Amino acid sequence: MNNDDRWNITDTLSLVGHVFDDGRLDEIDAVFTADIVYDMSALGMPVITGIDGARAAAQQMGTHGPIAHFVTNVVIVSENGDEVAVDSKGLMLMADQTTNAAVVNHDVLRRTPNGWRIARRVIVPTGSNRSA
Repeated sequence: MNNDDRWNITDTLSLVGHVFDDGRLDEIDAVFTADIVYDMSALGMPVITGIDGARAAAQQMGTHGPIAHFVTNVVIVSENGDEVAVDSKGLMLMADQTTNAAVVNHDVLRRTPNGWRIARRVIVPTGSNRSA
């Protein structure tokens, strides 16, 4: 994996917050594959599948969802051809200016013709065992 791939992977993870926080849900395919599996079950939330499912879940959250997502400590933990596993830390700022619990994102990104996209995301509270 070259440095351009590493930067593009990190940019994709960073872009998630901008897309969702700005309500640019028509751009969701800039961060997710069409068959995305977004697993928030460790936080008591559903497992979401597909871009349409992710878009609908974000619309349903509306004003009750986070207003700012922060991602940091991005580490590529394994590589297998055109897929990589990436761990990162995250915080979410809510509308009432409180932060939700710190989380760990366990992502699998896939190289697509349009760049790196998240194919699977498992979000767990910080300190939880990996469940990806």
